[in-house]
Amino acid sequence: MRLALIQIKVDYGKPKSNLERVIAQVREAAAESPDILVMPEMWNTGFELKSLADTADRAGIPGARTVGELAGKYKVNIVGGSVADIRERNVYNTSYIYNRKGEEVASYSKVHLFGLMEEGGYLTPGSSRVEFTLDNIKCGIIICYDLRFPELSRALALDGIKILFVPAQWPQPRMHAWRTLLQARAIENQLFVVGVNCVGKEGTAEFFGHSMIVSPTGEVIAEGSAEEEIIYADIDVDEVDRTRKYMNCFSDRVPEVYR
Repeated sequence: MRLALIQIKVDYGKPKSNLERVIAQVREAAAESPDILVMPEMWNTGFELKSLADTADRAGIPGARTVGELAGKYKVNIVGGSVADIRERNVYNTSYIYNRKGEEVASYSKVHLFGLMEEGGYLTPGSSRVEFTLDNIKCGIIICYDLRFPELSRALALDGIKILFVPAQWPQPRMHAWRTLLQARAIENQLFVVGVNCVGKEGTAEFFGHSMIVSPTGEVIAEGSAEEEIIYADIDVDEVDRTRKYMNCFSDRVPEVYR
């Protein structure tokens, strides 16, 4: 399975220019014939939280819907990062996932809101985990801060996923945490983890990129720089089964102790 990670700068509060950038990047990535294309968190608006009522999508329109149209046009699966999205008067941080036909196969709203940035004052949290299938591979998704809560990733692993996608806007000075947590989620759940970050500086926040794909044993298969780029890599999804057959941590669990 060939993956393409779109690592871009997100201009805060400028959904039109962000969408134009995404369209261009998807076109470029699609030319390399990836199976799944992945984007970063809140790419339509960034975290200009006070203006979301004016800049966010409305039930996925126009940003997320355009991504779906691109998936159908280029016949590529797209994990659409996430967008600020207004539904029933509430603003969510929502990822939309599309198959090669441009059909929406799933959506997930970020469950854990980042208290340090007071996200809860502007965003409504999601209330359920989500798994989905792309090209017959069961996948799951969490968003940025969700990465710090291993219970959510483990629940998805127990649901049978083999690839965990993590769109993010993860800033300096927390690169060590980004790398460590991506690798930890991969190792402890014995699956592929695909983290896609953004780059650039907005206000006091500086985003370091370093999007990466981590194997079920914790090896970094591919990693981006601190600049805008598209990271490509091929993965063998059967490695998940081989890893779990060799060291079956799931069969050694003692769930009654964890409650």
